[in-house]
Amino acid sequence: MNAPSYQKDLGLLILRIGIGAMFVLHGLPKLMGGPDGWEGLAQFGLPFLPEGMISIAFGFAAMATELAGGLLLALGKFHRIVCASLAGVMLVAFTSKISGVSGIGDFAKTAGWPLELLIVFVALFFIGPGRYALGKKS
Repeated sequence: MNAPSYQKDLGLLILRIGIGAMFVLHGLPKLMGGPDGWEGLAQFGLPFLPEGMISIAFGFAAMATELAGGLLLALGKFHRIVCASLAGVMLVAFTSKISGVSGIGDFAKTAGWPLELLIVFVALFFIGPGRYALGKKS
């Protein structure tokens, strides 16, 4: 049996607001970390980057993607750009955590979260924001 379209759109709205709010909450402490924190964030995810302004810029971009991307995801604005950007951040997070996996039993605890969110963002990219997005005509 097919669910009415408003139920699917309401489900997308709940998903967008919930995941978006969580990313705003993840981005806020990184914002407060300032340039030193942004550099550390970049060095953790992309350890091959040289220290200094390049690392700070990449760390700032990751923080801004989480913070602004979370807000825009919740609102349903620039949906595909936001989902692609957040998927990129989660891909970097996943690749930085996968080396810490000590076995199949440890995978979910160590690297599962960014992989799960990567899958969510790729799926949302293709599904779209749904009817209940800021600026959408119902």
